[in-house]
Amino acid sequence: MAALISVRDVQKRFTTRSGGSVTALDRTTLDIAEDEFVTIVGPSGCGKTTLLRLIAGIVPASSGEIVLKGSKVLRPSREIGMVFQQPILLSWRTVLDNVLFPIEMLGWPLAKYRDEAMRLIELVGLKGFESARPRELSGGMQQRVAICRALVADPQVLLMDEPFAALDAMTREELGVELLRIWSERRKTVVFITHSIPEAILLADRVLVMTARPGRVVRELKIDLPRPRRIEMEHSAEFGRYSAAVRSSITSSRMLAAAA
Repeated sequence: MAALISVRDVQKRFTTRSGGSVTALDRTTLDIAEDEFVTIVGPSGCGKTTLLRLIAGIVPASSGEIVLKGSKVLRPSREIGMVFQQPILLSWRTVLDNVLFPIEMLGWPLAKYRDEAMRLIELVGLKGFESARPRELSGGMQQRVAICRALVADPQVLLMDEPFAALDAMTREELGVELLRIWSERRKTVVFITHSIPEAILLADRVLVMTARPGRVVRELKIDLPRPRRIEMEHSAEFGRYSAAVRSSITSSRMLAAAA
């Protein structure tokens, strides 16, 4: 299957305040297929968020290239929607107006996308909250709004940077299952960053494991658990084997980094 997203020998260096240089990513290469759900795990500070921002075109690579649908990524694209760890909703706008905000920024006709925004709000279980303000919503509800906002312009790719990290365990599990349902209906290509190994396995077609900084992908695990996925799968022997493999890869990458 041809890759929708290709990352080729990408390196990203940042200049520090003292004038030095820090390499966040080094020789990072990966492919992501159309409609694939890929999760990325790795030690804190390994460059996972940097990689996502490079794919999104928010920051440029220092070397190497990223290709989306055959074209180099040089700037943000309408084909990519992004969900951050915090919902970052506009406090003075309603749920519906927050969802429609990207359409407004693109200069597209709001009336044309209002029905789509309403469908998305219903899809994530927020029907009846269209006129609510963010302060009236729980953290999980706010993140559902952020997902709608990322999807309203119908991007082909959805990038998610630890979107459930700030939520309690029960809400996190609920939104994970909800995300899989949305993905199955909308068939987007999803790249999802998480620190949770169970979450990474439950959601993914493939789990990518990154080394400690400077980060690069050191292992790919194809997850062959049947879909639709259920929380109860986490108690299976097969799930346990996947968890052990991911955890071992992360531990090995830390040991290699410490020895370097």
